[in-house]
Amino acid sequence: MARKPLIAGNWKMNNTIGEAVVLTQEISNRFEPDWSDTVDVALCPPFVDLKPAKTVLEFDKQHIAVGAQDVYWEEKGAYTGEISVGMLAEIGCAYCIVGHSERRGLFGETNEDVNKKAKALLAGHLAPIICVGESLAVRDEGTTDEFVCAQVRAAFAGIDENEAAKCVVAYEPIWAIGTGRTATPEQAQAVCAAIRETLKELYSQDTAEAMRILYGGSMNEGNAAILLAEPDIDGGLIGGASLKATSFIAIIEAALK
Repeated sequence: MARKPLIAGNWKMNNTIGEAVVLTQEISNRFEPDWSDTVDVALCPPFVDLKPAKTVLEFDKQHIAVGAQDVYWEEKGAYTGEISVGMLAEIGCAYCIVGHSERRGLFGETNEDVNKKAKALLAGHLAPIICVGESLAVRDEGTTDEFVCAQVRAAFAGIDENEAAKCVVAYEPIWAIGTGRTATPEQAQAVCAAIRETLKELYSQDTAEAMRILYGGSMNEGNAAILLAEPDIDGGLIGGASLKATSFIAIIEAALK
């Protein structure tokens, strides 16, 4: 089944509002409108940059989506520092990353937290980009597939097939994030294939074949084409390379081929 690639730029904690406007404009200026027929693109800046980025894209009438980097599962209340699904929806977000390894590792986010966030996003009609991935220790132990697929099962617990079909999964080997070290295409494909098999077990073959699985782990303009050529890699969750318009556009162009 042909799946439309998704290239999502995770800016992490980078770019002030002014810098975000400049970068969004640079990307918009280089993005050819007809590309959106072939590839979906999303920018995931920090919370304060979401509305400015969305405004630039709306003014330019570009079919580039905006997504958040995290969310909280409660609708509102005494949760200082958190952001709700409704707040993201009002901005116009289409996607939201949940379970990124930095959220898990630095801020103690659990599989249960990821599941709650995914459910809240689906209830609010936003598409979760659910991140899974192993540490170097797990990779060296030879238990990558078991570890990652357990994360997938936990993330989708209690989510029905119709809702699951709206989700995106991003495989991000922790040892390859921001390190310049990338999984080989064969390594990335093997885990993405295992993820798809797990989705088939949870749902159906048709649903699993329709869902997009991204690779995130130092994908850049130099290796995007060979990674995207793998049959179970349907795009990229791009970190550092999304902070330069020329690099990000080059990755988008690789997804067009």
